[in-house]
Amino acid sequence: MMRFSASDLPDLSGKTAVVTGANSGIGLATARALAGAGARVVFAVRDVERGRAAAASMPGSTEVRLLDLADLESVRTFAASWHGPIDLLINNAAATGPKSRARTADGFELQFGVDHLGHFALTNLLLPHVVGRVVTVASQAERMGRIDVDDLNWERREYRTSRAYAAAKLANLLFTAELQRRLAAAGSSVLAQVAHPGFVATEIYSESGRVSKVLQRLLAQSPDQGALPVLYAAVADVPGDSFAGPSRLVHMRGAPELIGRSAAAKDAELARRLWDVSERMTGVTWQLDSRQSARAIK
Repeated sequence: MMRFSASDLPDLSGKTAVVTGANSGIGLATARALAGAGARVVFAVRDVERGRAAAASMPGSTEVRLLDLADLESVRTFAASWHGPIDLLINNAAATGPKSRARTADGFELQFGVDHLGHFALTNLLLPHVVGRVVTVASQAERMGRIDVDDLNWERREYRTSRAYAAAKLANLLFTAELQRRLAAAGSSVLAQVAHPGFVATEIYSESGRVSKVLQRLLAQSPDQGALPVLYAAVADVPGDSFAGPSRLVHMRGAPELIGRSAAAKDAELARRLWDVSERMTGVTWQLDSRQSARAIK
């Protein structure tokens, strides 16, 4: 059985990694591992004070910048202020599922708006600077996801938090697949990857029910363990559009490996349609051409 740990990361000295939602949970564990391997890690976070406290808790080179993925103006401001290459863009942040439908600043359903549209806009705006990999954190919940491109804001369907979460995670895989297709077509060496951290005890379950809390105590792994598939997707010698996840307990625990995905997540036409609709919703379009793909923006 393959073994992979944070100690297997290569020397990342001189590299820059941007991690969204890096102030807690899997994002913090990912940031800590990357900084420990020598990378300069930028905490892209909604709560700057919490981000500074988290960054101060670890050795290495870190920086904290404001990024609210629930507000496209904040996404645009973050991207416009960026200068220099990005070796790793880790799209980790996720909205904690509301019990009733909530909206982003731009009127999108919160989970879809943050988990997919916020990262969609951020990635496209930063893409001319990316020289390495884009890793988006998804979930096996995508297998239960259904994408209705005509009702992405859940205005006509009955809203359920679990359904919205699964749809957002399916969108993460579809986004990665179409992003990789476009990168390859542009002749870019940048790779788009996706990772499933497994069952991890994080703040996302802070308001979960009693049964879920019991399962956490019995089965959940730590954020450091949950970060391993993300790190694997970031550095392993694997092709673009790979899906990394834990190797044991139906991919909920253990060392990372490449895992399968649902038939819906393999639907290339659905991925293209979702991309087109996402461009219209965010006002952010494909930023890379064949000339830019051959060089980093200095």
